[in-house]
Amino acid sequence: MLGTTQIIAWGTLTYSIAVLAPSMSAELGMSIGIVFGAFSLGLGFSGLAAPAVGRAIDRIGGGRVMAGGSLLATLSMGLVALSEGPLLFFLGWIVAGLAMAANLYDASFATLSQFAGTRYRQALTALTLLGGLASTVFWPLAWWLEGLGGWRTAFAVFAVLHLVLCLPLHLALPRPRLAASQTTPAKDADESGATQRRRLLWLATAFTLAAFVVSGMAAHVVGALRASGLSDGAAVAAASLIGPMQVLGRVIEFAFARNLPAVRVGLASLVTMLLAMTLLLIAGLVPMLAFACAVTYGLANGVLSIARGTVPAELFGREAYGALMGRLAQPAFFAKAAAPLAVALLIGAGESYVRMAALFVVLMGAAIAAYVLAVRKTRQT
Repeated sequence: MLGTTQIIAWGTLTYSIAVLAPSMSAELGMSIGIVFGAFSLGLGFSGLAAPAVGRAIDRIGGGRVMAGGSLLATLSMGLVALSEGPLLFFLGWIVAGLAMAANLYDASFATLSQFAGTRYRQALTALTLLGGLASTVFWPLAWWLEGLGGWRTAFAVFAVLHLVLCLPLHLALPRPRLAASQTTPAKDADESGATQRRRLLWLATAFTLAAFVVSGMAAHVVGALRASGLSDGAAVAAASLIGPMQVLGRVIEFAFARNLPAVRVGLASLVTMLLAMTLLLIAGLVPMLAFACAVTYGLANGVLSIARGTVPAELFGREAYGALMGRLAQPAFFAKAAAPLAVALLIGAGESYVRMAALFVVLMGAAIAAYVLAVRKTRQT
């Protein structure tokens, strides 16, 4: 159930705009920058809503909260489809941002933890495998619907999908049954509350820095690969490897790393992400390294998605897990919203992607340092 709704949520709320933005821009008389600005504003509102959504999941159950998110998604897609100017268009994406907070991975991870029991980690990996199909399904679907009846038709269909498919599936999810034996607490009983807060702060810092890099790459990866010396076609071909590699990374984690501590898997994903950014930085010297960058980045990002759900459970346990995930998600949503514009300003009119790659190397190095501070054992007296 969650796998199906994740494909639809990610496909409609995040991926489809990449295909439909040019048509929306042309018909509404708004620049591409304004169209994506509305999308970024929605991401910002996701960050504002994330903590409250997490607390609500703990209080009334993830199924009900995600069902509410489906109603918000239906409303948002309808508002965008009916918009004739910036006012309704921006309002639609603000509502979509609220729906993102209640329907994407952070909410689904917290919901899954309420009924997956001791198989939470395996279930989460399987869920991300299904979620990884969202772009594969919705990029061609959005393109086909646009050709059939225009972008408004596409968003109207998206609204129907949330209402007639996602809403009943979320309502049918099992009620929370998290018993004391299923919380799998990992925190040391001797650790003080201040130590736990420091751990949480460092972990949030690591995931937020990584989220900035991932969001920036999503918006600018084709241009960066092209700037390394690849032709337009080769750059697109290299970028197209990222999606399959994300899925492959999750398959590898599921098959070979599921018995390893989650904190080690998380560290491996961050180090691999740093390697990918280093390859991007030096790809101008050997353009074929751009392909290696795409492969490495896809593998790292695929596993990092899993680590975002499993590492907090291993460090802090799964009691009040919705609130925990909401607190971790809030700064990450803000970073995702800010990254595309911030990187565009950094690149400048001359499209100096070397500066982007150098920034990403520094940020990933800082993310690894923050992560190590979060997961290291405290010295016992």
